[in-house]
Amino acid sequence: MRDADQSVWGRQTLAWLAGVLGVVGAALPGAPSEAAEMSSAVAALYSSVSIYPPSAKSMTVCYGFVCRRREILSFTPGDRNALTQIMAAGRASAVAERAAVQKAVMWFDRRMGPILGTNKRVAKADFRYFDDKHNYDCWDTTRNTTSLLLVLQDWGLLKHHLIGDPRYRGNTLVLQTPHNTAVLVDRVTKAEWVVDLWPRGYLQPPDVMPVEKWVKED
Repeated sequence: MRDADQSVWGRQTLAWLAGVLGVVGAALPGAPSEAAEMSSAVAALYSSVSIYPPSAKSMTVCYGFVCRRREILSFTPGDRNALTQIMAAGRASAVAERAAVQKAVMWFDRRMGPILGTNKRVAKADFRYFDDKHNYDCWDTTRNTTSLLLVLQDWGLLKHHLIGDPRYRGNTLVLQTPHNTAVLVDRVTKAEWVVDLWPRGYLQPPDVMPVEKWVKED
């Protein structure tokens, strides 16, 4: 996400900070009772754009930049079976599970692309492309990836990782533009790993790397 949307960035960042301080509730009033448990910072991803958090049955898919467009993905038995098979390949180790998560995010990209029109999306999309109806910005990919990870966790498909709070970067002094991402936390080492779809085009594997490396990327 580029500097062209600084006002939106400011509002979203304030919402996240509110969540960290516990001002934002864990879920919207009236949210489905089966919604996954989450930290206040993760909950702020949803409350800040007035959508429900994901549940075991469905999730809101955001697109169009900062969730201006949205679609409900109701998981079918076939969807659950496909994701279960993908994640089964990652049971042996944390490294294998992160590789499986990459494939699960690619499954999501393929599943929703023809429905949303995001099969035409480009890497690092922002407002300069004037094509919001076919693209995700980094707020959308952070929400969508976090939602998918929460669903996988709810289904018992994550053995080696927990869902971490979203991470943010941006340093104008070194020309690093604002950006954010979903995060996994290794259960044993407590190391944080980003799962970042925004820098990649349609059906390309998302970036999966340590947070310490990610914060230095452009």
